[in-house]
Amino acid sequence: MGASLSREKNWQALTSRRLRVVDAFVIVWAVVGAYVIRFGAEPEFVISGQEPNYAWLSVGLAVVWWFMLGAWNSRQSRVLGAGPDEYKRVAAASLWLFGLVAIFSYVFRIETARGYVGIALPVGLVGLLLARWLLRQHLSVARRGGQSMSRLLLLGGPSAIAHLASSLHGAKHSGYLPVAAYTPGAAGNMTIEPDSGLPILGHEPDTHSVLAAIDSCQADAVAVSAGVQLHPQTIRHLGWELAARNIALIMAPALTDIAGPRIHTQQVAGLPLIHVTTPTLEGGQRVAKRLFDIGVSGILIVLVAPLLSIIALLIKFDSRGPVLFRQERVGKEGKHFQMLKFRSMVVDAEARLADLKGQNEGSGLLFKIRNDPRITRIGSVLRRYSLDELPQLFNIFTGSMSLVGPRPPLPREVAAYEHDVRRRLLVKPGLTGLWQVSGRSNLSWQDSVRLDLYYVENWSLAGDLVIILRTVRAVFSSSGAY
Repeated sequence: MGASLSREKNWQALTSRRLRVVDAFVIVWAVVGAYVIRFGAEPEFVISGQEPNYAWLSVGLAVVWWFMLGAWNSRQSRVLGAGPDEYKRVAAASLWLFGLVAIFSYVFRIETARGYVGIALPVGLVGLLLARWLLRQHLSVARRGGQSMSRLLLLGGPSAIAHLASSLHGAKHSGYLPVAAYTPGAAGNMTIEPDSGLPILGHEPDTHSVLAAIDSCQADAVAVSAGVQLHPQTIRHLGWELAARNIALIMAPALTDIAGPRIHTQQVAGLPLIHVTTPTLEGGQRVAKRLFDIGVSGILIVLVAPLLSIIALLIKFDSRGPVLFRQERVGKEGKHFQMLKFRSMVVDAEARLADLKGQNEGSGLLFKIRNDPRITRIGSVLRRYSLDELPQLFNIFTGSMSLVGPRPPLPREVAAYEHDVRRRLLVKPGLTGLWQVSGRSNLSWQDSVRLDLYYVENWSLAGDLVIILRTVRAVFSSSGAY
């Protein structure tokens, strides 16, 4: 058991070494490839006039690039496996490097071959990001099996610990494994936290007792959650002791479903105050989102026009009835619109809905049946790969929908909304969204609402692009589509 735990605690060092090797391989591949494509295989190639030796320049560029990835902390264990920080740091280090190369060339008037730089940078950056993604998939598989994770001691009030433990157990890809709890100042003699099942290692509000609990559970990190009854000076001393032991200290405030771009810290009298900005629902970003919707939907309509025609013919030959299905949905600010879809059901599907209510497999206000008898033969294929939703590109182009947004609800669903759920109507519904890339029909009503509200509170153009890329993978896997 001790040897197994020791190996598990060394995953950070092993992953870091693996990243160093992979980064070196990709950088050398990109730089050598750019050299050979631009200058040929001659290693002593010299440009006449300015005479920079590109063989030595390539060696220097590769070495500096590799070190800059380390300087930007792109190999830190806390950014590996989840979130965009790892990719952002890789991109920032690479772009800074080539920016410095451009500045150096300009200041010293060295004519650097544009073709060389123009090949090395994009090829190397794409290669690095792809390699990081592949390693992330390997790490994600290991974490789903409970490996390559940081052992975490949760410090705080009982309810906050239960919520944090539940959230982390549902996000194993983040790499944190709660192993024990510590509830300073809590009353009672409980040894097991009832909701999470974590052992409670103590209640004493002093640094020495917390450190003893850390040693007992061999934690790699300590998460201080809401409701912790420790004096600020005690937390300060605890931070010093953890730093000396190379144990991470994580502060977990009671902020739920708030994305990073809305969180800003400000030092005031030695206190790191956390500012949470209000959601940006209007202004320049809204205009940019609309222009993005028009441009992308217009291009896609032109590109998929032949496919639309083929699908229309297949639907017409498969069953009687119209090709398109028009259904009233509720859009931004409660305005109703006609949503377009390719017909995937029999013509009297709405009339037969009442007879199928007892077979509903959806939760909350959602009506879903895995093997719905109303679906036609071609309709089942269209639904599996979301091809039935392609006509919604016209809804997007005309402005009633957006490429990315909450699921477009039915009027009867909106009529039953609770007050909080109505916030979904602050933005336009989308052809795809977080609900689409997180399970589609397999989601519960609560999860669907939570994802939609998260999008409304935190949307951005960069986030939309990520969702669109994830949608492609979700559609081809056809997971949760019925």
